[in-house]
Amino acid sequence: MQRPATFLRNIAAALLLTATAATAPAAAATPAAVVADNPAAHPNFTVKVVGKGQPVLLIPGLTCPGAVWDETVARYQKQYQCHVVTLAGFGGATAPASTNQLLQNVRDQLLAYIKTQKLNRPAVIGHSLGGFMGLWMSTTQPEAVGPLVIVDSLPFLAAVQNSNLTAEAARPMAEGMRQQMSRGKMSMAQQRQMTAGMMNDTARISQAARWGQLSDPATVGQAMYDMYTTDLRAELGRIQQPALVLGAWAAYKPYGSTKESTRAIFAQQYAKLPQHQIEMSEAGKHFLMWDDTQWFFAQTDAFLKQHALAKK
Repeated sequence: MQRPATFLRNIAAALLLTATAATAPAAAATPAAVVADNPAAHPNFTVKVVGKGQPVLLIPGLTCPGAVWDETVARYQKQYQCHVVTLAGFGGATAPASTNQLLQNVRDQLLAYIKTQKLNRPAVIGHSLGGFMGLWMSTTQPEAVGPLVIVDSLPFLAAVQNSNLTAEAARPMAEGMRQQMSRGKMSMAQQRQMTAGMMNDTARISQAARWGQLSDPATVGQAMYDMYTTDLRAELGRIQQPALVLGAWAAYKPYGSTKESTRAIFAQQYAKLPQHQIEMSEAGKHFLMWDDTQWFFAQTDAFLKQHALAKK
């Protein structure tokens, strides 16, 4: 099915704008040991640790700080040790000193953080940019990461319309987006317009728009470029742990999408992921943890109870 050219940019903005949530299973847990953190070892993000129990990594994505997962942390902190990440340059956090190999640096520093903190295969629930990061961490070091919940994210965003597109072929488009995004901050009106199609609650739209306004344009542009030029589809077979993929389609209905056609895109992109299931929200938009909260928690709880983290 053909879609307008603007569809790719809109779905890209939707799939990229927000963050990840990490939750953990309901199995009996041994509290994870608390190791003194060394922020200098991970200059591309900061971490706030909340709660006790088995570890869960919550990785915010494009333009959003860790606060995007406040409700998720409130739900799980009595059972799990939540490691809430805020990426440098997003939502008012200080921009990184360099954007060179930005997302690869985030990936490597997150994997190093897991090792130095002695986290035993932490669950990662990745929403949008965070879902991509969870996949990338898992293909890089399959033994380091536990169960994945991937919320409205794809292993190769640039191929959402053309499954035959390669990372190399996507570079000119990605470079154009990087230059456009890096020119300067959007106005608040522009930010609100972009976020309005990603959620239904007016207050949430305003909050996400404020985070976008506070984000560093060069960092945002580089993050988009990195995602558009990194194709993880062929590497998904390396992932050893089960994964739950939660998808949204309602926001793309004006562009001709249906639940079935959107699910087919997800199924095609995740075809090489060994242990995965795909579930589609009926009416929630991109911010599923905000727009379809009860469904999001029900899906996540059931999956993580079935695939309990390895005990210490």
